[in-house]
Amino acid sequence: MLNINEIKEIIPQRSPFLLVDRIDKLEPGKYGLGQKCVTYNEPFFQGHFPDEPVMPGVLIIESLCQVGAVVCLSSDNFKGKNAYFAGVNKFRFRNKVVPGDVLTLEVELIKNKGHIGIAKAKAYDKEKVFAEGELTFVVG
Repeated sequence: MLNINEIKEIIPQRSPFLLVDRIDKLEPGKYGLGQKCVTYNEPFFQGHFPDEPVMPGVLIIESLCQVGAVVCLSSDNFKGKNAYFAGVNKFRFRNKVVPGDVLTLEVELIKNKGHIGIAKAKAYDKEKVFAEGELTFVVG
């Protein structure tokens, strides 16, 4: 398990844009399972939407990307580098994410060729899937 300080040693994102609270399982270069506890105090809820706070879909994807970055950058081949989000494919949003939700963020690398990779990603909790699809990234 990686705590927030250990995550910050691997990826460059910082508050308010660090959207992963911990990593529960990690197979460097292959698989990661993380968590994001969504609170009402998240800065994006001030404007999205004030009367019905909903986590923006792009930030759900970014949370998954950050877990994916930890998976990639914890591999010996890519330590000390950055992972850049390069694309999204077959993504579906199934349920709203609201304050109080705890996102389980699961990312599995399914293709890797050189510095480019594709990962299968899913955000869910015990009862429902929030979003799922494929993410493409470039390490540089």
